[in-house]
Amino acid sequence: MRFKDIKKSLKKFFLYLFAACLGASMMISVYIYLPQSLESLDNRIRDFLFIVRGEEPQSDQVVIIDIDEKSLSKLGQWPWSRNKVAQMLENLALGEAAVIGFDIVFAEHDNSSPHKVLKELNIQAENIPNFDEIFAKMVVNTPTILGYQFQLEDEEYLVTKPPEIPAIFIEKNRQSGEDYILNGKGTILNIPILQDNAYSSGFFNNVPDPSGVIRSVPLIIRYQEQLFPSLALEIVRASSGIDKVFVNYNENGVESVSIGDFYIPTDRHGRSIVNFRGKEKTFKYLSAVDIYNNEFKKEDIAGKIILVGTSAAGLLDLRATPFESVFPGVEVHANLIDNILTEDFITKPSWAEAINLLNILVVSILVTFFVAYTLFWLNPLIGIGFVLGEAYLAYYSLFTEGIVISIIFPLLTIFLAVINTTLINYFFEVKQEKAIKKKFASKVSKEVMDSLLKNIDEGGFDAMDKEITIMFSDVRGFTNISEAMPNARALIDFLNMYMTPMTNIIIEEKGTVDKYIGDAIMAYWNAPGNIENHQDKALTATIRQIEHLVPLNKTLKEQGLPYIDIGIGLNTGVATVGEMGSEQRSDYTCIGDPINLGARLESLCKSYGARIIISEFLKKGLKNTYQMRNLDLVTVKGQTQPVEIFEVYSFGELVGRLKEEIDLFNEAVALYRTSHFHEALEIFKEVNTWEDKTNLKIYDTYIERCEHYIEEPPIDFNGVFVHTTKG
Repeated sequence: MRFKDIKKSLKKFFLYLFAACLGASMMISVYIYLPQSLESLDNRIRDFLFIVRGEEPQSDQVVIIDIDEKSLSKLGQWPWSRNKVAQMLENLALGEAAVIGFDIVFAEHDNSSPHKVLKELNIQAENIPNFDEIFAKMVVNTPTILGYQFQLEDEEYLVTKPPEIPAIFIEKNRQSGEDYILNGKGTILNIPILQDNAYSSGFFNNVPDPSGVIRSVPLIIRYQEQLFPSLALEIVRASSGIDKVFVNYNENGVESVSIGDFYIPTDRHGRSIVNFRGKEKTFKYLSAVDIYNNEFKKEDIAGKIILVGTSAAGLLDLRATPFESVFPGVEVHANLIDNILTEDFITKPSWAEAINLLNILVVSILVTFFVAYTLFWLNPLIGIGFVLGEAYLAYYSLFTEGIVISIIFPLLTIFLAVINTTLINYFFEVKQEKAIKKKFASKVSKEVMDSLLKNIDEGGFDAMDKEITIMFSDVRGFTNISEAMPNARALIDFLNMYMTPMTNIIIEEKGTVDKYIGDAIMAYWNAPGNIENHQDKALTATIRQIEHLVPLNKTLKEQGLPYIDIGIGLNTGVATVGEMGSEQRSDYTCIGDPINLGARLESLCKSYGARIIISEFLKKGLKNTYQMRNLDLVTVKGQTQPVEIFEVYSFGELVGRLKEEIDLFNEAVALYRTSHFHEALEIFKEVNTWEDKTNLKIYDTYIERCEHYIEEPPIDFNGVFVHTTKG
């Protein structure tokens, strides 16, 4: 027996070892042969580590002169006349700036220059200012590095002239015939009078990853068989007074770029991973208009590297970085310069590949045996523990050692090892019951889901006629909100911030979310199971949603996101509910006139300036007391029978000023419905003057109707207002 036990233990040991090695082999194969498949996710996790690390101090050697909204409002739209830019440059030089770099290209002549204007008008005049010449003279007489851009795609009408750079590039150990460096196809240079007179210039191309995020910046670009430096690299070189730049190769491509004592590690393509110091405005920003007006402290400029760029949204130099999706491009260069000056780099050396492979193998074996030889309920804790350990290892390696190692592959290895080992334990040691909960699991209350599963074999999903309460909600001004979002991802995240709490409230009040229609929510109560007092639960959920807008909008405001307001319509009636659709795809939903009326009531919220409108049919079923007003007697589009509708404010009795307002309103409505339009008009006008009235639109609506009927008295007036549109 003892031998059998040992044999069984060894068999399990080698089975687990085999599973661990097999899982590691699978991940290693993906890592070697399909590395790009998970690179985006790996980068996003690394971006999160930057956020966890937070901001860190920068060297205080780089200052950004910002063409910001303030400057644009004071000095006019960009581009400014070159004499203004020259004045800025002169003030910076007098402030003893060490180097001034432009994250801007002056590719066209100054159309506002008097010299150019008179020349176009064929007017001969002497001593007329030429703003381009004024700017060029200031560029010559100041420590200025101009910016330009390489065109990286083949396009028509490419400018092929290369810039003149006073640096000497020396490529060491480059293999013949191999070129890993980014190649330019054309140039976008400054006008000749500037480009030819400047001491030097550097390209400011920022090449984002496939996901659109700037994580690394090319230090060099090859063009017409010559190497050219980036703006950041050229600023450091010029400020160091060194002519030679060494580009060092190894067997994998570019390894580093050297300028004097500065050794800058790169990837194989000559790109430097940016060790971002933090979010926007981590570096010191000075408004361009303050520089122009000479309203700055000299100590903020003296001896500093100055970058001139823009954070204004309209000038389109905003980028996505690990810290945030909207980040001034000029600050990317500031971060890179600061990395070089402090020699605080992040790099991905070739030997890191071996570390990644070893990490995958070791993690797979350790996780497998920890899961295999501990209690089943500890498996999640083991997985979480290893995930946290790998996260810390990646964090330490990134920010302490400056080495990029893979994050996603070890994490997936942990996940795979836990799953594989759990499955082995399941088939060999554990017999568990299987429970399938496919329907409504994410959008109905627990009681409804349990009821469905209990009666799934007894026609629980069959169509039936049943009294239900239906709710429709819609976000006001959603088109404007969506247009204000920078991208689709941001819009989806914004919607999720709204939809999630609203859905939770519906489920907490025993409701079922039928569907999401863009920014709208459709929900119902009392189907398929019976919900006691479903009218009260639906109205309670609705009031809670309106109340939740207060903290939600506070959070949105703190994050700089748009304000949300909604309108909600509620109705009760007998509808057809059940599973509907095709054999391939179906959905549990409801149809019928009560649903149509509920949708119309939501649309009427806009017309009546209300947030919650309910029908008389729902009101009849209410057991609790609510603050509401009798809003109108209407016939909605698509129906012929009039319906009394009510605006709901909150829970409880009408008291105080609100009761006084509603009593007067009800008195006026009663007069209006009995054709006493003059008397009704006086009351409506009186309440409309109240500054604290609870509805800003309904009084104007009734005043307009009364004045119309006074001018054109109706025949057989019954108080019903017929809506010919949806809202």
